Amino acid sequence: MNNILSLSIGALISIMIAINGVLSSSIGNYQSVVIIHIVGFITMILVLIPNKARINFSKDIPLYLYSAGAIGVFTVLFNNIGFSVLGVSMPLALGLLGQSLTSIIIDHFGWLGMKVVKFDIKKSFGLLLITSGIIIMTIF
Repeated sequence: MNNILSLSIGALISIMIAINGVLSSSIGNYQSVVIIHIVGFITMILVLIPNKARINFSKDIPLYLYSAGAIGVFTVLFNNIGFSVLGVSMPLALGLLGQSLTSIIIDHFGWLGMKVVKFDIKKSFGLLLITSGIIIMTIF
């Protein structure tokens, strides 16, 4: 089930980049980011209400854990800027490469409170294959 959901995320991100990119081309990068996040906020409220979920802010949680929303704003903004020049596939492919590299670093060093998962030679083959594919996509 989790694998299917993860696969679905990839499809949804591609659709999101295309829709956000077209909106951004029509009204501008910064304006579209505001609208995208307002719509996202409203959508989350509509999800929270039927589930009767409450948001509880705890003083025990480190402040940086609340910062991912700011990272999300820049993710959407950078995708919108990249979409206007590169289309949908290249920002997505380069983004996945950036995610892979950052994830490897976080796992290897156990940053952000994560369990340490060392990078080994088996994983380097996969990373090399992904990087080669993206380089080929960029050149051709």
